[in-house]
Amino acid sequence: MQKCNKYWLLFPLLSIWMFSSCSKTNKEGRYIPNGVALVIHLNGKSLSSKLPWEEIKQSEVFKEAYSDSSTSAFIRTVLDDPENTGIDIKNDIIFFALKDSLGGYMAIQGTLKDEAKFRQFNKEAAKNTAVESDENGIHFSNTQQMTGSWNKEKFVMVMDAPMFNMTRSKNMYNDSSAGQKSMIKRDMVPIAKQIFNLKEDKSLATDERFTALMKSGGDMHFLLNSEAVAASGMSGESMGPLSMMNISKLYEGSRVTGTVNFENGKIVGDFKSYAGKEMTELMNKYSGDKINGDMIKRIPSKNLAAMLALNFKPEGIREFLKLMGMEGFANMGSSMIGITLDDFIKANKGDILLAVTDIKQDTTGKPDLSVLFSASIADRPSFNKLVSAGRKFGQDKMQGPNGPYAFDNINERYFALGTKKDQVDQFITGAGNNSFDFMEKISGSAGAAYINFQYILSNMAPTMARDSFAIVMHQASIKMWDNLLAYGIGDNSQHVEITLVDKNTNSLKQLNSYLGTVGMAKHKQDRMYKKNEVSNMMEKDTTGITVK
Repeated sequence: MQKCNKYWLLFPLLSIWMFSSCSKTNKEGRYIPNGVALVIHLNGKSLSSKLPWEEIKQSEVFKEAYSDSSTSAFIRTVLDDPENTGIDIKNDIIFFALKDSLGGYMAIQGTLKDEAKFRQFNKEAAKNTAVESDENGIHFSNTQQMTGSWNKEKFVMVMDAPMFNMTRSKNMYNDSSAGQKSMIKRDMVPIAKQIFNLKEDKSLATDERFTALMKSGGDMHFLLNSEAVAASGMSGESMGPLSMMNISKLYEGSRVTGTVNFENGKIVGDFKSYAGKEMTELMNKYSGDKINGDMIKRIPSKNLAAMLALNFKPEGIREFLKLMGMEGFANMGSSMIGITLDDFIKANKGDILLAVTDIKQDTTGKPDLSVLFSASIADRPSFNKLVSAGRKFGQDKMQGPNGPYAFDNINERYFALGTKKDQVDQFITGAGNNSFDFMEKISGSAGAAYINFQYILSNMAPTMARDSFAIVMHQASIKMWDNLLAYGIGDNSQHVEITLVDKNTNSLKQLNSYLGTVGMAKHKQDRMYKKNEVSNMMEKDTTGITVK
């Protein structure tokens, strides 16, 4: 009997575990309104462990800012330890932006570690000019630039964002007479109150997409609401002729979520795309299959600087144009060069390749490189028709004083167009047969992109010797960046890896060092330019020239 009772104790624990793992809600979005355009979530605990503040303090830029005579004593205490603001930097920090009828606002929220320090931080930041108030246990510190609000556990900083409303923003900057009313600063205290009193069912806490994002782990997360972003500028007046098309189908229900991790030797991003019902159905039916590996192997050089490879179902183009209400425009445009939309769909098998290779520069710094475009062929007669129309349309544009700018070739399987005739011919004959390290990773994807930063930077040095900043940035970049690989393009899920030269050090630490080096070089350059300007003005003044 006692043994049975012991097992009964497991049921509450099992129920809690099942509820937490299957829950469709999240705590991070509890005070983020539905309909936000952008959310950025920082995992303070993870980021602080990978880049402690003591390491940030060792950078030259930090030391320069700290020693600057204009830096106040209070700011120095914050630079010594950010938690002197009262904010718990080892907890979540969330930024979000939302569009509303008056433009929009941006907000930062997080957890408080010391309420008294945070109150003092607000006073110091506002230089004692803020209007303070309290309501139902919430404190407000209101200035023209920002409203700070907090209770014992958390804080919310809110600021006006008129640029989210195109009409209001235009009035503010272009029309002084019509814009006087718009230029008045909004009272952001009511916004802060709304955030603190936000009902859970009106927040991202109940958004399944955001919940899935928060469960993914990671150092940083973001959510981009393409629907809200598009709605902020997609008025009939601003769209012009596009207002006659059903562009809204592109962004209805559209969201992109992403997780970023800073690992040893690389920055890794995983992204997920969401769309409305009609776009989702179209993508599910007509999305691509697998990249054509044979086309990548045919790239006629091992000196690969960049590549984009895609697979798609050509018949999906017609359905997409129908959904957008653009099929008539497409047929009208194609008929002007002697082809039809049916010709294009029938001709193409659905494989596209774009490659850039063999970068170099001449003594003047002008780049010389090879660009190659290729497409797979489904029906040769139909593709011949496309090629003939293309040659006729571009024959004048492709001719230069020293000969043609581009060359093409074709066989039963592929069409190739490029800037170097020998490479175009080698691609068609398959003489290259090259293998690249990333092939295994991208082989099952419908789309992939690759950029070889190290090769590009090594072959494109700055030519302006007097531009010290450009030289420092170039040298720092060669030591920092290796390559970028992205795959899953065209799918619902995408993966991006930015690989660094140093494979053993955490990428966040490397990024801090890199930005410190580049930032200090820019600061020195600006200081030098300012010194030279003052010197020139003094020289002109001594010659009797009036300086205005």
